[in-house]
Formats: sequence, C-alpha cells, structure tokens
Amino acid sequence: MKAIIVESDQSLTWSSRERPSPGDHEVLIEVYATAINRADLMQRRGFYPPPAGASEVMGLECAGVVAGTGSSVSRWKEGDRVCALLAGGGYGEFATVDEGSVLPIPDSLDFVGAAALPEVFATAWLNLFMEAGLKPGERVLLHAGASGVGTAAVQLCRSFNNPSFVTAGTAEKINACIDLGAAGGGIRHSDALWDEVRAFSGKQGIDVILDPVGAGYLADNIGVLAMNGRLVLIGLMGGARGEIDLSMLMGKRARIIGSTLRARPVAEKAAIIGQLYEKVWPKLGSGEIRPVIDTTFPIEDAGAAHERVASDETIGKVVLLVKS
Repeated sequence: MKAIIVESDQSLTWSSRERPSPGDHEVLIEVYATAINRADLMQRRGFYPPPAGASEVMGLECAGVVAGTGSSVSRWKEGDRVCALLAGGGYGEFATVDEGSVLPIPDSLDFVGAAALPEVFATAWLNLFMEAGLKPGERVLLHAGASGVGTAAVQLCRSFNNPSFVTAGTAEKINACIDLGAAGGGIRHSDALWDEVRAFSGKQGIDVILDPVGAGYLADNIGVLAMNGRLVLIGLMGGARGEIDLSMLMGKRARIIGSTLRARPVAEKAAIIGQLYEKVWPKLGSGEIRPVIDTTFPIEDAGAAHERVASDETIGKVVLLVKS
C-alpha cells in the first residue's frame, strides 16, 4: 500500500509502506478519506509521537470500507461503510483499529463528510459531557470556536440545550459559529473580549469552558467561571505554564480538568464511541448535526493541506481524499 511518510527534513511523500494486518479484535479499513488535526502537525515536527503500538503514519481518523476483520470481530463485516477514531494510520490506503473505535457512516453522508466526524465529535463529547458533566441549560465558553472541535462543540451545545459563546480570530468565523447555533462570540485579540464573555454569562458566570489555548487564557478563564464551574484543558497552544489565584479557584469550588484522547485505553475509547453512537449519530442521520468541511485536498497534497490548517484561516475540517 501507499501512505504519507515524514522524511528526515519533515517533507511529506506518498510512498510505499507495508500494509497492516488486523489483530483479533481489530478491523482493517480501506481508507477513502481522512482528516487533518493539529496533532498531525505536531507529530510531523517530532513533538507528538504516537502511543506505543500505534502506527507511525499520521492520521487520527478515517472513513472507508471494511476490508477485513480479526478472528474475534462480530459486529463488522467486509464491505461495511465505516468511519473510525484512530491512534494513527489514517494517512494511508489501509488502517487497522480496534472494533470499539469504529462507527457506521450515516446514510446521508459521503466519505468526505464521515472522515470529518470521529476525532472532533469524540473530543467535544468526551470533554463537554463526560469529563465536565455538562447539564441542560448550563452556559459554555468555547475557545477556538471555528476549529474542527469548536464547530462540533457548538452544534452539540445547541442540540442539547446549552447556550454557547465562542472566541475566534475573525468576525467571519464568529458569524459561522452563530450560524451553527452559538449564542454569540468575541474576537480573541479584542480588548473587549472578556467583558463580552461576562455580558453573555451575566452574574451567574460560565459553567463549562472548553479550552485548547492553555496558559494564555488561564487566569481569565478562572475569572469568568461560575460557582462549581469546570475548565477543561484540551490543548496548550498558548503555553503550558501560567499563574492562577488559588483562592478564587477554591472560593468558586471550581475544577480544572486536563484531558487528552489519543493515548486512552481502547476500552475508554469504546465507551466514548458508544455514547456518540447512542446520543449523536441519530442527530447526524437526521441532519440536525453535520460535519463542517473547510477544504479538501488529494492525499498527495498533504503538505499543502497542512499549510492550510497552520494558516489559522480554516472554518471546520480539512479533509484528505485517499481514494476516489
């Protein structure tokens, strides 16, 4: 098979590589499309190695057709249209994954749309509803609202009755998020941003914050949290070290939750995927929730696709076409 290989100079080539074989509890997927995540850009630079035992090929999600199954797999069969959450391997013609990380593609979606689902909806669902325990009516602040995770989170909040406020870099991005269901938004570099957040939340404050920025927003995030509020950190784009007023954290009985997805055990991923299938997949099937696609590129142009993601101009996901 062929896959994207990271060369010693960090350039990307579409080169031959050994085709993987499924283990007893794994599914072999012929990949039709995959999608780019910022973790891929970090892995390319050597800052985010795959977990032990995972493919060294980049790609944390894919959509395609089941091409084979392990001896203990009963749910999936050859020819099934599926998408999957991967620990690695999506930038290739074939990928293997534990059966519990696989989902059926809704009939209304093609492979491009399906490739944009697993990573961002698993991340948004895990951190809003499982880690933070988001309840109906609670107010949510979503940083990087126009990102893949952000656009998924906006739609989940709208669908499950949680008013959300987004931060983003441009008015165009904020308007796109409002179209998806956000109640409002603010420009991230505006001097008025945190006043706008407070105006949205009122005296109550923000119940849950989903933050990929980290240190750069830490003090302000805690400042706007409600009593018993939860701050979920899912990235460190704004730095890994910051100072906070611990008395404010204690006084609000607030929680800071650190969360990652890729390295979780297969059983934990299966639990996340199971909740997605039960709670979110029917809404995808009806069109109430949808994937948000920024652009598509042929897999051979993965380098250009990475540049598009790094530009910070995207709204939603960048998808790579592996098989037409």
